[in-house]
Amino acid sequence: MIPVQPLLLLSHALFSLGVYGILTRRNAVGLLLAVELILNAAALNFVLFGRVFAHVQAQAFALFIIALAACEAVVGLAIVLSLSRYAKTVLADHADALKG
Repeated sequence: MIPVQPLLLLSHALFSLGVYGILTRRNAVGLLLAVELILNAAALNFVLFGRVFAHVQAQAFALFIIALAACEAVVGLAIVLSLSRYAKTVLADHADALKG
């Protein structure tokens, strides 16, 4: 069995990269990728602890997170496409152009 600590460090690194991406990116696509990294880190933690403690519910919840990430990607890219169509930019600072 794979030791727990390296996988926890990998999950921590993914989560940290996601938070860093959210804090530093202005591009809407970059923000979506950062959110995907955070969701993948959470899913990795659920799978890891589900395997260590033999809880099937944790692994089912990880599948739910993966489905949620797919839905987030679809809705987020639709918003990015409408933002690029109306505001002619994909910078998240200009997202208020979609009001009204």
